[in-house]
Amino acid sequence: MNVNLRFKGTWSALAIIFLAPLAGVRAQSTSGAAASAPSKIAVLNVRNAIVATAEGKQAQAQLQSQFAPKQNELQSTQKQVEDIQRRLSEGARTLSDEEKGKLQRQGELLTRRLQRDNDGLTEELNAAQGEIIDGIGRKMLDVLDRYARENGYVAVLDTSAQGSPVIYGSSQADITQDVVRLYDQAYPIKAGTPAAAAPAPKPATPAPSPAPAKKPTP
Repeated sequence: MNVNLRFKGTWSALAIIFLAPLAGVRAQSTSGAAASAPSKIAVLNVRNAIVATAEGKQAQAQLQSQFAPKQNELQSTQKQVEDIQRRLSEGARTLSDEEKGKLQRQGELLTRRLQRDNDGLTEELNAAQGEIIDGIGRKMLDVLDRYARENGYVAVLDTSAQGSPVIYGSSQADITQDVVRLYDQAYPIKAGTPAAAAPAPKPATPAPSPAPAKKPTP
């Protein structure tokens, strides 16, 4: 099962992170020449940053372990549905009407169960992912605020947000790796955790679900 942390919660509304207090404080404590210096703006891919942290990788590995049994059950049910479809197709000329009807009913029941269980798993997974993203996101905001103040940034643009106004961002202005590094330093994970075993994250790809089962046909 390929579980990916989806970008949701309060972070989804943060297309631009303003640090207005910084400008005010500097204007009061610097000379006129310094106050007129060009404002520094950075770009940050929040989605990538969250899943790239050691804590994000650890959470992904834990989700995979937690939901693997249910995913395996779904795959087993899917195979049963496909087996019934195959038997109906191969036995179109040899099966009796009674046998065909029995297989069709079995297939319909399994298909409904598959859809119900898949919907339930998706709902549980989304809720678990949302909690993880919100938890890491709140702490990352603190890291970002400190980093931006120390480096003189007045605004940070999130390039991963839906509807982001950013159409170009120089690699020199991208602070994603810096924020991940500082986050890992501020919030190290405990030794012996499964973080290292987590696969490389794919932020833009939602967690997959079983292919919709087709209704058996005679």
